[in-house]
Amino acid sequence: MRLFLQQRPDGSEAPRFVQLMLQPDLLGGWALVRESGQIGGRSQLRRAQFLDRESALSALEQARDQQLKRGFQLMFSQGTEAPR
Repeated sequence: MRLFLQQRPDGSEAPRFVQLMLQPDLLGGWALVRESGQIGGRSQLRRAQFLDRESALSALEQARDQQLKRGFQLMFSQGTEAPR
């Protein structure tokens, strides 16, 4: 599952983005990967490990909601099922 969120550009600065990805790992767990930064510039990558899909999905939804409150807009969603 993948979500791409972006802030509206203000002035001459490039817009900021956040990309949230949910990926299974090789040991049966799940990883929530967060990438954030400015479009066309540097970005930061963070990874959080979870034992089951439900807790990873809950963390993804929580991260998405937090970014929506900060003024980001959902631009792209990809995956087998849409998050709640």
